[in-house]
Amino acid sequence: MSSTEPEIRRVAAASAVGTMIEWYDFFIYGTAAALVFAGQFFPEVSELAGTLAAFATFAVGFLARPLGGVVMGHFGDRVGRKSMLVLSLLLMGFATVGVGLLPTFAQIGVWAPVLLVLLRFVQGFALGGEWGGAVLMTVEHARVGRRGLFGGFVALGLPAGIILSNVVFLVVSSTVAEETFAAWAWRIPFLLSALLVAVGLFIRLRVSESPLFDAARAAAERRRMPVVEVLRKDGRAVLLAGGSYLGLSSLGYIVIVYFLSYATGVLGLALTPVLLLIVAGSVVQALAIMYSASLSDRFGRRRVLLAACAGLVVSSLSFFPLVDTRSMPLIVLAIVVMFACQGTYLGPQPAAFSELFRTSVRYSGASLSLQLGTILGGALVPFIATALYGATGSSWSITAYLTVLAVISLLCVLALKEDTYRRDLADDIAPAADRVVPAS
Repeated sequence: MSSTEPEIRRVAAASAVGTMIEWYDFFIYGTAAALVFAGQFFPEVSELAGTLAAFATFAVGFLARPLGGVVMGHFGDRVGRKSMLVLSLLLMGFATVGVGLLPTFAQIGVWAPVLLVLLRFVQGFALGGEWGGAVLMTVEHARVGRRGLFGGFVALGLPAGIILSNVVFLVVSSTVAEETFAAWAWRIPFLLSALLVAVGLFIRLRVSESPLFDAARAAAERRRMPVVEVLRKDGRAVLLAGGSYLGLSSLGYIVIVYFLSYATGVLGLALTPVLLLIVAGSVVQALAIMYSASLSDRFGRRRVLLAACAGLVVSSLSFFPLVDTRSMPLIVLAIVVMFACQGTYLGPQPAAFSELFRTSVRYSGASLSLQLGTILGGALVPFIATALYGATGSSWSITAYLTVLAVISLLCVLALKEDTYRRDLADDIAPAADRVVPAS
């Protein structure tokens, strides 16, 4: 029931480009939160309190992601994968451009942070539904033995979004004075989103619906409440998959969000080399994604994920001790190792999460798994890290926190089912005459 190779490549490219745009939109907010939002939207509090408030608005996006995953997962399993991808991109573009046009606290007072939180919520809602749709459109088009590789293209959207967001901020911040950047030039990356979203929509509207979803619809396999069913029948898989993502999620947002504030504020490093480090690390991550995705088609998802999680434990223990030396070679080593371990996990993840669930509830199951790991692992990490450092004056407390999450992920992967990479995803689609669960 897989598509032709050219069609699979078109779908993978469309999913990767759209996911890149959504991550770009999501991450430029994190960069701005670390650099300018405290002064623009929370000017009447201390520097530490302003930074905490800015990171708290960043966390709002994560709190909205499970809701987006549930709502779009429901309609993605009921109406179709493609329509939810288009909707998520439109919502993300609206919210991101809205942040770029938002007046500051000095202009409209308390309404500025209130609207900032609201737009961040919309961003999180959109991203919560994006990943599941992009993954399923790609994985459900691919044949057995190639799902890991093509799912890796969706994962590639993450480092591509990080690279694009940091390059744009780097260009803008290096071409204007620091005062100009803080006053209004930070808005440019947000406003550029309008052009990127237009390109993404053009690409996504040209691909076909998932053949597995079409087959399930023809067999009347759609469920009335797919979210409820996946929690009732596959709750263990959701918990284990979400738990496996804790370490990756926490370390990811430590590097791409908190590290900007920590490196420039605590370590006294210049912004430009820090942004370049993250861009370079993202290139390493992209290479690791494609290599590990391909490996997972040969050796299985679980083996590759285990190796990645073991690496994340080591990276959790060593990242801040290396960074705190202020030695640029050791900082580069810490960044490269962490991004490489993250990429090794991200490569097989799209296919691994998809293969855990039946077609009729796959969008809901995969989305819930990712968002559970994200909200428990990544949502509050910049906020918690800032608070831990503020309370202890040492990065060791952050190291201990990250290591615990990474160990939990390793244990969850150990408990996951193996050999899903050999499974035919169409096996659970029964002919209409054999159907047991009535359609609504």
